[in-house]
Amino acid sequence: MYRTHTCGELRIEDAGKEVTLAGWVHRSRDLGGMTFLDLRDRYGITQLVFDMRQDEGLCREARKLGREYVVQVKGEVRERSSKNKKLPTGDIEIEVKELRILGASEVPPFTLEEESDGGEEIRMKYRYLDLRRTPLKENLILRHRVAQKIRNYLDAQGFLEIETPALIKSTPEGARDFVVPSRLHERQFYALPQSPQIFKQLLMIAGYDKYFQLVKCFRDEDLRADRQPEFTQVDCEMSFIDQEDVLQVFEGLIKELLASVVNFKIDGNFPRLSWDEAMQRYGTDKPDTRFGMELHELTDLVKGKGFRVFDEAAWMGAICVPGAAGYSRKQLDQLTDWVKRPQIGAGGMVYVKYNGDGTVKSSVDKFFAPEDLRSWGEACGASAGDLLLLLSGEKERTLFAMSELRLEMGERLGLRDKRAFAPLWVTDFPLLEWDEEENRFVAKHHPFTSPREEDLALLEKDPAAVRANAYDLVINGVEIGGGSIRIHDTDLQARMLDLLGFSPEDAEQQFGFLLEALRYGTPPHGGIALGFDRLVALLGGGDSIRDYIAFPKNNAARDMMADAPNYISEKQLKELHISFRG
Repeated sequence: MYRTHTCGELRIEDAGKEVTLAGWVHRSRDLGGMTFLDLRDRYGITQLVFDMRQDEGLCREARKLGREYVVQVKGEVRERSSKNKKLPTGDIEIEVKELRILGASEVPPFTLEEESDGGEEIRMKYRYLDLRRTPLKENLILRHRVAQKIRNYLDAQGFLEIETPALIKSTPEGARDFVVPSRLHERQFYALPQSPQIFKQLLMIAGYDKYFQLVKCFRDEDLRADRQPEFTQVDCEMSFIDQEDVLQVFEGLIKELLASVVNFKIDGNFPRLSWDEAMQRYGTDKPDTRFGMELHELTDLVKGKGFRVFDEAAWMGAICVPGAAGYSRKQLDQLTDWVKRPQIGAGGMVYVKYNGDGTVKSSVDKFFAPEDLRSWGEACGASAGDLLLLLSGEKERTLFAMSELRLEMGERLGLRDKRAFAPLWVTDFPLLEWDEEENRFVAKHHPFTSPREEDLALLEKDPAAVRANAYDLVINGVEIGGGSIRIHDTDLQARMLDLLGFSPEDAEQQFGFLLEALRYGTPPHGGIALGFDRLVALLGGGDSIRDYIAFPKNNAARDMMADAPNYISEKQLKELHISFRG
């Protein structure tokens, strides 16, 4: 055997045992007549001892070993004289009697310590080395644990894990598809699935009333820290249910994960906010409710005083920052510059300080009397020592800026504790949204989302007012998943597609096999898809899902390690019937 034990297994009770270990040389220290090596595998680190007095030749061989050499050693477990309380194996060491080099290593391009000296690009290029570091190893172990717990929970709930195709038909809704040319069918293409939506509905029609899978999905969209072109979903669907059934099952899943993975217990049901209420109180449909500092609209209260910025604004809002009246002019100027950044989009910021001595100080003193400023504070629940921050402008853009400012202040005040979790459901989304470029309504979720039954009469009369029977799961300001009750009635599905601008011919071409299946006895059904990468990152306290994926892409959707995408040969292009112009 290459090893009898792992490098994280041995303890003081094993003293005196003859053992064989194998792993990577993590660190080397020469101390006169002795050499110490730290041997590492994915289970931990064990100290090795080579003694010149016992075997000079063996000790000299050990001194030739560089970092990341792969070696096998045989020796005896003994108690360490200077114990390392930071290591589980810190009470013992191995007195080495035999050494065998299994694989030499060049000098790594960056240090493989917990805190590496390598930048992200170089670490992504040598991802297989970066994965040897403890933080990434722990992230992947966490990913595995969460996946197993999800499977166990859903299995206990009666769900079946069923795989769906990875080569499917391209559909026009949602993000751009990744397409795959067919060699056998000239000028025809498959698409990689953005989600298994149609197939999981077909499984419900087929009678498999509880389906799930941990499935790869693909979207060709601009990336950021929490997006990847290929990502993993916990995809689920249920039959003979309503919205409440779905929410209860997956609320139970999240409670189970929080309790068993991060020891965070939640009693009672998750709070629920309608989409309208979430936008009004937080300026976003994925609010972080770990702290207050909610938005307050002041539009009517501030107008008519001769301050043109406020008078011409479509919407005016504020947040009350508790205990921040002591902010300096420099700090406030920095915040103003922060909200003016292009990604935030505010034109400026107004502040009001409610000082402890009862005085009021504002950046718009000359336009508003102290009584006016105090009335704003009263409307926002401000007390002595608090700071009011105000933004104005076009409503949708200002709501977004206010939401971002609220999160930034929560961060600066230490209110966004990663060890705390505040899940909630956001419901009653608009069914449709207007697309200015295409001059038509598009589905806010997808074309198979059912309208709320009480809004059906508005579907043609006032489409913008129709609410979806849809729901999002939000935790700590992160959209972890979303789903809906589906349309299972053929007439309603036809009305929906007509409203979205599909002719009967277009609908048949794009979704014909689903529309036909709906005519063969379709049960009421609905489901949800959870972003598995985001969920694991949240449980691990990480900021980027890339740290929880073994081989991720960078912000340009490029695999730095494998150098993909890349050019293919003329021979391959010819086989695929593809040629380029220009």
